[in-house]
Amino acid sequence: MAPSSTRTLWKGAISFGLVHIPVTLHSATAESRMKFHLLDKKTMSAVGNRQVNKTTGEAMRKEEVVKAFEHEKDQFVIVEPDEIKAALPKSTQTIDIEAFVDGSRIPTTYFNKPYYVAPAAKGQKPYLLLLETLRRTGKVGLARVVISTRQHLAALVPAGDGLVLELLRWSDEVRDTAGLPLPDRKETSITERELKMAEQLVNELQDEWKPDAFHDEFREKLEQVIEAKVKAGEGGHITKPLPGEEVRESADIIDLTELLRRSLRGGAAGRAAGEADAEAPKAKAAGSRRMAANDEEHEAPRKRAAAAKSSARSTTTVKPKPRKKAA
Repeated sequence: MAPSSTRTLWKGAISFGLVHIPVTLHSATAESRMKFHLLDKKTMSAVGNRQVNKTTGEAMRKEEVVKAFEHEKDQFVIVEPDEIKAALPKSTQTIDIEAFVDGSRIPTTYFNKPYYVAPAAKGQKPYLLLLETLRRTGKVGLARVVISTRQHLAALVPAGDGLVLELLRWSDEVRDTAGLPLPDRKETSITERELKMAEQLVNELQDEWKPDAFHDEFREKLEQVIEAKVKAGEGGHITKPLPGEEVRESADIIDLTELLRRSLRGGAAGRAAGEADAEAPKAKAAGSRRMAANDEEHEAPRKRAAAAKSSARSTTTVKPKPRKKAA
C-alpha cells in the first residue's frame, strides 16, 4: 500500500440542511504507471507536444486556435471562451448532501475516484457523529461537489476510522449491458452437482484480503532495467520543479451537535433560532464565494505563466556520459 498523503487538495465543508462540517480532501490513490518523457537523443533536451494543423502540418499560434464541438460528422460549432466560462459551475466549497441512500444499492460501475475526507479545525466531534451515524444506518451521503471548476456526483462513505468521498460517474457515462453475449438462463443451465463442485473449489482457494501479495510485474521489471542503466552511467536527466497548488479556505461552520440539540427540542422557537444563526455564516460564505469566483477568472492564466517562467529558469540538461570502449 502506498504511504498516506497529508497534502490538502481541497478545503470546504460537508453540508446538509443547516449542518456544515469543516473538512479537507486528501488523495486516496497513488499513480504507479511508468511515465516516459520525450527527449532529444543527442542533447537530452525535453521534446514537447506542438499544436499543428493536421491538414498542412504547420505549427499554430495560440491565438489562431479555437475550441469547437462536433455536433455531426465533420460539422463543428465554435464555442467562445466567454461561453465556456459562463457554463462553468460555481464553487461553493461544500459537499452538498442531497439524500442519504443505501450504499449497497450503488452499482460498482458508478464508482470513479476516491478521496479521504478529514475533519478540519473545530470539526472533530460533528465529523465523528456523522461517521458513526452513517455506519449504524448503513447509509451513504449522495452529494454534489465542485472540484477544480468541475462538478461531480459523489458518495460520502464511512470507511474504517474516517470518511471517503467517492466521486461517481454520471448515469449517461455508464453503459448498459444490452447487446452483450451474457448467458441466457433459459438456454444455459447448471446442475446442483456442478454448483457444489464449484463452491468446493472456491472454498479451497479461500484466503484473507492481502493486497500487498500482488504486484505490477511490468513496472517492477522496467524499474530493474532503469536501475541497471543508472548504475552503468547511462542516466542523463532533466529536472523541473513541481508546480504549487493553492487551496481555498473552507466555508463558515455551524456545529452539528448544537443543531441536532435544537432539532430534538422540536419547538418552532428552536427551529427559528437555528435558521437565524445559519443566515450570518451563509451570507459570509456567499461573499467568500463571489471573491473566489473572481479570483478563479485570473488564477489559471497566472498559474500557467508562473509555471512557464519557473520551467524556463529551472530546466537543466545533462549530456549522457560517453561509454568506455572495450579493451
